[in-house]
Amino acid sequence: MLEGLDPEQREVATALHGPVCVLAGAGTGKTRAITHRIAYGVRAGILQPSSVLAVTFTNRAAGEMRGRLRQLGAAGVQARTFHSAALRQLQYFWPKAVGGSMPRLVDRKVQLVADAAAACRIRLDRGELRDVTGEIEWSKVTQTVPADYPLAAAKAGRDVPRAPAEIAQLYAAYEDVKRDRAVIDFEDVLLLTVAILQDRHDIAEQVRSQYQHFVVDEYQDVSPLQQRLLELWLGERDNLCVVGDASQTIYSFTGATPDHLLDFRTRHPGATVVKLVRDYRSTPQVVHLANGLLAQARGRAADHRLELVSQRKPGPEPGYTEYPDEPAEAEGAARRIRELIDSGVRASEIAVLFRTNSQSETYEQALADLGVPYQLRGAERFFDRPEVRKAGVALRGAARFGGNDSLLDDAVDLPSQVRAVLSGEGWTTEPPAGSGAVRERWESLAALVNLAQDFAAARPGATLSDLVAELDERAGAQHAPTVEGVTLASLHSAKGLEWDVVFLAGVAEGMMPITYAKTDEQIEEERRLLYVGVTRAREHLFVSWALSRSPGGRPSRRPSRFLDGLRPGSTAVASRAAVGGAGGAGGVERGFASGGPSAVRRRTQRSPARCRVCGRTLTDAGEMKLMRCEDCPSDMDEGLYERLRDWRAVQAQRSGQPAFCVFTDKTLIAIAEAAPDDEGELARIPGVGMRKLNRYGADVLAICAGREPGTEEDGN
Repeated sequence: MLEGLDPEQREVATALHGPVCVLAGAGTGKTRAITHRIAYGVRAGILQPSSVLAVTFTNRAAGEMRGRLRQLGAAGVQARTFHSAALRQLQYFWPKAVGGSMPRLVDRKVQLVADAAAACRIRLDRGELRDVTGEIEWSKVTQTVPADYPLAAAKAGRDVPRAPAEIAQLYAAYEDVKRDRAVIDFEDVLLLTVAILQDRHDIAEQVRSQYQHFVVDEYQDVSPLQQRLLELWLGERDNLCVVGDASQTIYSFTGATPDHLLDFRTRHPGATVVKLVRDYRSTPQVVHLANGLLAQARGRAADHRLELVSQRKPGPEPGYTEYPDEPAEAEGAARRIRELIDSGVRASEIAVLFRTNSQSETYEQALADLGVPYQLRGAERFFDRPEVRKAGVALRGAARFGGNDSLLDDAVDLPSQVRAVLSGEGWTTEPPAGSGAVRERWESLAALVNLAQDFAAARPGATLSDLVAELDERAGAQHAPTVEGVTLASLHSAKGLEWDVVFLAGVAEGMMPITYAKTDEQIEEERRLLYVGVTRAREHLFVSWALSRSPGGRPSRRPSRFLDGLRPGSTAVASRAAVGGAGGAGGVERGFASGGPSAVRRRTQRSPARCRVCGRTLTDAGEMKLMRCEDCPSDMDEGLYERLRDWRAVQAQRSGQPAFCVFTDKTLIAIAEAAPDDEGELARIPGVGMRKLNRYGADVLAICAGREPGTEEDGN
């Protein structure tokens, strides 16, 4: 059970008693660690499968966890979302706690909010309706009643769509509408479960006798309401394992907060804490950019950041491209995607990620123009598609009456049987030409064919009935199979996913960070959102931005401030004060977005980089680091360069990462040529940056001065 786990994952798997906190960076195998932990506990006889409740935040993640536990021999463990677990308990205990039938659960609350607005004689347009609904949801997960909303919203710095008093009125009317119609919403499921467990100690004890051990994934996304429910499940016990990463907190607008994760050791002083930092997903180049983003971060979450160490072989450097306008940016990405697919990269291993859903349309058009299949994440759910429902009926019928079906006469294995059945639904061995509805239907059926092949490989001897059961379970968990098309998704909806190739689009001021991010906390969450986007890439990462929105528009935009000091030809801003503090950050946005005059803009404008030997303008990233043409003579101190290389090798070995992650060869050459005397001179060398200056500056300056690093003279 422990074979194949790295030392830290093994520590997680064997920490079966008392509170455990796993701080797990992106791509570090956290799901593997916690599922092996549960399965190891079951195998060792310490955990009873029926006494374990593992909770996470999406049906997909819960379905994946159940699948892994089943493969590891721990099939009886409950793996659910908070809402699913609470709904199950609420349905079971409602007759005993309240009596009668439980109110009907509504899927969408927008119409109820619209009816509440009509009752209040308040006109809401479509956007306001959506935003007010979001405020009501936030209020409920933060346990805020209508009367307290104005004060709570002000304290939280909410960007409210209407007057706070008006929203409080709408919130109260919404609750009245629900009560009159005997319905509840998803937030009520948690609120009512909490109320029953608080008021009925006998029911709380019954739940606690059932579940003895709890595991919470993505703990940085827990809301105050979910934390209260967890506390009621636990009672006075401490058999709790939480897993999370404060640097991936990107849902604070829904009430999520990393405080519960960051305060875990305060609440549980004797907790076992394990850090997972070995990144198995991304290449060192991608990890280097991700670490660089967090190194510039500020705030409480940044103080607890994890510095990832890639375990993969080196790959290509991230690409950075500037375009004149957004359509050109989309067309450029589409052309590159077409080239990648033609070279053998699967379309399903490519994603285009953007900040807002409204950016999707331009990319849909650009990909369609080049005949590239794509899928929209967050659009119609896979198992709700008509062709998938029809295919499910056909497969279920074939499983039941397969012996009398001539289609299956020549099908000798499960994949062949599935292909035979789905050929009657429109699947063919070759995809139809072009794009559109016909191609989308074929892609859905092809995804089922591919799933059958994977299922048969994982479970030799599986029957058509077994596959139908698997599809039913996946449909319940909304765990969709892979569709062979490029994924278009917002950064928020990409959380938890990964691809070989990722295009980060629209990484410009005003979009990343988004214009309405004004406070320090909001801007830092935007940085974390970009970090999540970067860490979705396994190997190829392309970052782009456009200077204007439409062709011929004024080129007033600039690349995101988050890329300063990280992309070639840019320099890091030493402090937030250099761009005007939190308020100044918003000012930068407005200055660049409007194209108007700005003192900040004047301060940050940079003249072209020129060779310090011949004066030629430099465009190559490597030459910019050296500040000279590759062919121009070097005045490098060879002995100093060799000493720096030897020191770098030691640092790389200590940290367990490739040498170039300490400093690249080009940066070492630049240091050896400049032989800096102080931190100011060292900081001006491209490739050093504030993070590396803080970490390695004293050592490098000591070596440049002819001393051994770590001596008292250099302050260490």
